[in-house]
Amino acid sequence: MSAPATPPDLSAFSGVKLLRLVATAVIDLSRHTRTPEPVYSDNVQKAYNHVVVQSLLRQRVPPASVTHLAEWAATKPVRDWPLDLPSDVEPVDEYLVDAATRTPTQLCYEWQVPAQDAAAELFENEVVREVFVQCEATGAPATYTAFRQLLVEHPVLTGVQMALLIGEAPELGLVMETIKRCYEPAPAAFRADDGTFTTCERCGCLLKPYGAGWRCELDRCRREQRASPGERINPALTGGVLQLRAPLRMFITGPGLAEIDLQKALARRGLEAQMWPGCDAYDLRITLPNKKVWAIDVKDRANPALLGHTATALRSQPPYDEAYLVVPAYRFADREDYARVFKHYCPPELAARLRLMSDSQFLRHVSRTLARLTAAVSGEDTGA
Repeated sequence: MSAPATPPDLSAFSGVKLLRLVATAVIDLSRHTRTPEPVYSDNVQKAYNHVVVQSLLRQRVPPASVTHLAEWAATKPVRDWPLDLPSDVEPVDEYLVDAATRTPTQLCYEWQVPAQDAAAELFENEVVREVFVQCEATGAPATYTAFRQLLVEHPVLTGVQMALLIGEAPELGLVMETIKRCYEPAPAAFRADDGTFTTCERCGCLLKPYGAGWRCELDRCRREQRASPGERINPALTGGVLQLRAPLRMFITGPGLAEIDLQKALARRGLEAQMWPGCDAYDLRITLPNKKVWAIDVKDRANPALLGHTATALRSQPPYDEAYLVVPAYRFADREDYARVFKHYCPPELAARLRLMSDSQFLRHVSRTLARLTAAVSGEDTGA
């Protein structure tokens, strides 16, 4: 008679591993539309089962159902989940779902996709790899730049705008089928009572009606108490309304706006920044008056531990002398330990070659460098 099988050690499924599973389940649920008698994905059921187990092991009341688990995501900060996370991995008051819009937060998407660029794994696997291949095969870097700029500056398109896109930007014809897969019909949850949709004045994404006002889902806008409405769109008059899929809005549009802001700030300092060189080898490339080249990668990430843990060196082509990782200053304001946590989780040899700065710190660094170079030239001119 064979010995009974050893029961699995369910307690081992906790911590970061369980958080990633829960985040994936929350995003699966956000896309779930089948009612009544919903059939949940394996990820959802597995996440629920393990959260129940971890709760019982801690003698805490578990979620009563998958629906209750989803409610936890909006009402229970990560610190209160039975996860046993390292103390510096997650800020104590972050949620996986925005309670106002009932949509997954950027943090939730970051945990779902544990890659250096949270969009890179999802976006590259689904659509961007096709753009890379097409642009490289045809020697059309301008097409990639136009494609990336479209996703950053136009997270919302009307049906008429989509139909006219090739005529207005012929270089996008090569990747038009890919572009169409990047956008999806705007859901009814973003529609106002009068049937119209409204964009955010700051980022261009759709606003969600919230009480007597509006709510933007991007972190850079969500920090403000009241969103500023931009354009109002009547779908009946514009051939419908399309928006970028959620991960692309958060990880392409959001950081892309920070990239463009940085490009404009550098221009005010007399530096022309090349955007997304080498089909997005990195985000910006500038040449200083002394001919030194700096490569800049911009990341708008909520979690510095994930950013550090999954960071990789920038691609070597086009070549550069120094590499910088630039994050919007509001992330540092939200987490005073942002730089410290990043350094703790980033491989030391990489941290030495890829300098992390906030955008405001980086611009001060640029200004000091330019001033030093100007002073050196003036000294040479006067024979000093």
